[in-house]
Amino acid sequence: MIPRFVFATPELPLHKAGPFVAGAYIAFVVVILVYVTIMGMRVTRNLRELAELKAELRRREQAGEHDGELGVGDELEESVR
Repeated sequence: MIPRFVFATPELPLHKAGPFVAGAYIAFVVVILVYVTIMGMRVTRNLRELAELKAELRRREQAGEHDGELGVGDELEESVR
């Protein structure tokens, strides 16, 4: 059951509510921008680490360092694509 005083709260006049609405929109946009920035940094870091792992895999293949299984490098290469 909803208390009656909730419906009795006065509304803000439109000229006074404007700054609050604008502030809410600005806060929403800021939160979205922060989220997109954080996700972009994570993607960049993951791509950099992936490139490093691919380079390490190529170095090991060229040096002849295999762990006894044929095609392990090829399987790993295909799995990261």
